[in-house]
Amino acid sequence: MAVNYILPEAKNLLPIAGLKLGITQAHVRKPNRRDMMVLALDAGATVAGVFTQNRFCAAPVIVCREHLDDAKANPASGQGIRALIINTGCANAGTGEAGLADARSTCAIVAEKLGINAQQVLPFSTGVIMEMLPMQRIEAGVPGCIADLKADNWFEAAHAIMTTDTVPKAVSKQVTIDGVKVSITGISKGAGMIQPNMATMLGFIATDANIAEAALNSILKHAVNNSFNVITIDGDTSTNDSCILMATGKAAHVQVTDPASPQYAQLRDAIAAVALELAQAIVRDGEGATKFISITVAGGATTDECKKVAKAIAHSPLVKTAFFASDPNLGRILAAVGYAGITDLDQTKIGLKLGDVDIVQNGGRLKTYQESEGARVMQMAEIPVLVTLGRGTATATVWTCDLSYEYVKINADYRS
Repeated sequence: MAVNYILPEAKNLLPIAGLKLGITQAHVRKPNRRDMMVLALDAGATVAGVFTQNRFCAAPVIVCREHLDDAKANPASGQGIRALIINTGCANAGTGEAGLADARSTCAIVAEKLGINAQQVLPFSTGVIMEMLPMQRIEAGVPGCIADLKADNWFEAAHAIMTTDTVPKAVSKQVTIDGVKVSITGISKGAGMIQPNMATMLGFIATDANIAEAALNSILKHAVNNSFNVITIDGDTSTNDSCILMATGKAAHVQVTDPASPQYAQLRDAIAAVALELAQAIVRDGEGATKFISITVAGGATTDECKKVAKAIAHSPLVKTAFFASDPNLGRILAAVGYAGITDLDQTKIGLKLGDVDIVQNGGRLKTYQESEGARVMQMAEIPVLVTLGRGTATATVWTCDLSYEYVKINADYRS
């Protein structure tokens, strides 16, 4: 069960005007589970996306990028993005030209049912790599998704995109722009193969705000860089990671265009808050996770430097297994700081604190530190780690989880 995670309730998830979601059991990989979703947008919606940095990316990622580029290149054509289709159970990655053809066929199937063009559909897949999409099941499932299209289907949609997740991940927030209430709702999935540079992470966030395309892209990048791109479960960057931000423009406020405006800041911060909550939910539900760990690196010369050190700690199997065992073998953290890639690091300025316990100062163990105090903090379900570098004023935080026996079991048995 996810670490200190409060399950979302359907009644708390806000519908977004101009958007509907439909779910079905397509039996893509396993019978009797919701595993396919269609999201339909009214004409005039604005859509932005960011995708995996894995160079061996999946066929749906390639097609999504193409279709978003087409929409951006022809803004006056009326050919904006109108639908998304998501399947679980099969990633359609490592499938070559045939996989690309299947991703495009999936778009065409949805487009035909909705009366739009195939280029107006974005496909997403998650699941096992190097297996072909079962296209007969995909095609047979689309009508069920279309028939189920409803504005208040976010809770069911959060279930439909799960793979090894143990809980659905969904959140809604509202913000007032020029006296008008604006709604934001998002869902995500992911529990393993998570190290975003985008992760097996899928995230879909929608708002009824009226936002210009350039502003929407800027807001999405800000949100992702401060949420999905600073979490890690196992250090593996997936082939299929995608995060989509949609704005239907139905809220009756003046269009937000200026990044210097207070309206932009309000939307940016609210959307970033939704993304952060979804990202942290992924870590809390990490495969086999028993602990949620916040790693803050302060006193760096740059934010990127701090992120590099924090991720080195978060990726270390030795560090993660020590947290699982509640073993204060904290020299492992110092070793990770040292190999993070800062060539001119002065180890005599390094500090380390675990929760409320000071452990290292000026590069050495404090005489007052007792291992029993370190063990006390490591037994907590939520553990804050603070490393200080003594190089400047920059800071960054990365969220991760421990590495347990269950993680190995889940991934050893994943295809069985």
